[in-house]
Amino acid sequence: MPRYKDEPLAVRVYTVCDESKYLIVRNVPALGCGDGLKQLCATYGEIEDCKPMDAEECEQFTGVYWIEFRQIKNPRFAKRKLDESVFLGDRLQVSYAPEYESLSDTKEKLQGRRKEVLVRLKPGRSRGYEMNYDGVRHHPLSDTSSQPSSFQLDYKQGWYDQEKDKVSQASGSSITRVSSDQDYFPSRSMNETVRMVREKLNNVSIW
Repeated sequence: MPRYKDEPLAVRVYTVCDESKYLIVRNVPALGCGDGLKQLCATYGEIEDCKPMDAEECEQFTGVYWIEFRQIKNPRFAKRKLDESVFLGDRLQVSYAPEYESLSDTKEKLQGRRKEVLVRLKPGRSRGYEMNYDGVRHHPLSDTSSQPSSFQLDYKQGWYDQEKDKVSQASGSSITRVSSDQDYFPSRSMNETVRMVREKLNNVSIW
């Protein structure tokens, strides 16, 4: 294995032209594990073809495989997960192979990327929500209308009426007042203390 693979790699940015539905997987153990590699890659998307590349230069006891995915988004995810991952004891090296694209493949790739960008730049689209004609946000996957249903309106109106009645009853009810001369405690001293406190409070309220 090359020494540079053990060192931290620099960050690399891929454009849509660099990406491709074709991948080249290097450093695959030469153990006849093509079917196992195909099954591993199939977990990230549907595969059209997977075959060894005997003409490619590789290290001893390793092989190189050429993989074709059906959709461009699948190899993007597969490369991110499989590159530098360990497969049967060896660390895989996965790279895009846009040189194997035909003119129609490149055209399809660019058109698909253009549609993705237009969807992301769509006005009023934020975190899965869209803005309808009256300015109310709603989820695009929801079939329900943004306007409240009659059941919701009736329920809210009934709740409001109940709360209103409670407030009116509370305000209209008379407040029970207790005479200051009434004894609350069996002990005479405690009752006298209560009277003294009440008298002081009455004097404070007068002033």
